[in-house]
Formats: sequence, structure tokens, C-alpha cells
Amino acid sequence: MKQGEKLRGFRNLEVYQFAFKTAVEIFNITRNFPKEEIYSLTDQIRRSSRSVAANIAEAWGKRMYGAHFISKLTDSYAEANETTTWLEFAKEHKYLTQKQYDYFFENYDHICRMLFNMMRNPNRFLINFK
Repeated sequence: MKQGEKLRGFRNLEVYQFAFKTAVEIFNITRNFPKEEIYSLTDQIRRSSRSVAANIAEAWGKRMYGAHFISKLTDSYAEANETTTWLEFAKEHKYLTQKQYDYFFENYDHICRMLFNMMRNPNRFLINFK
């Protein structure tokens, strides 16, 4: 979301768009992971990466309560950190190249910084009934 732009929904948030795009990219790259990883690493990294965007959407629905909004953003932040751990395992097992790992790690670092800024300044997103 750019300065002065009206909030119309969570899909307009840059952090949501970036998290969603990155989760789709992770899904696509994990198609090449070994079949024996389907119920462990592949499933975990797909789940946690999708949860980043999903928790942002849930936070949006809780904007009338500051603490709930921040709590869901915290969940999203935690899922982003979990995803980086799974990415590290994937790199260690040579399922990802260093370049692929660096790309995804940088994306999640950027997502975490955006989420942190939202948590630090929630009032611009909250619904005020006064």
C-alpha cells in the first residue's frame, strides 16, 4: 500500500501480495523435491509459507481489535520464520541451490520487516468506530 492510498482490503496490502506470490513460488519449486519428502519437508514448507498470507488475511478481519490484529500479524511473522527454517533444511539437503535459498530468504526477511512495521504502527490499519 502506498502513502495516501485508501485501504480497501487485505489483497491491496503489499505484504499480503508479496507473501502470496512467494508462497506460490515455493509451491512450484517444491514440486521438484524428492517424493519421500512429500509428507514431511514438502508439506511443512508449503503449509507454513501459505500461512504467512493466510494470517495476514485473518488479521485484516480483526482490525476492530488492536490486540487481535497484532496477534494475527505475530502469527504471520512466526510462520515466515518457520518457513525460513524449512528453506534452510531444503538447502542443506541440496533440494535448493544457494541462489534459490538466498532469493527466498531475502523475500521472507522483507516480509518480516513489513509485518514488524505493521505491528509497530497498527493504528493506520485499525477500524475506529468513534
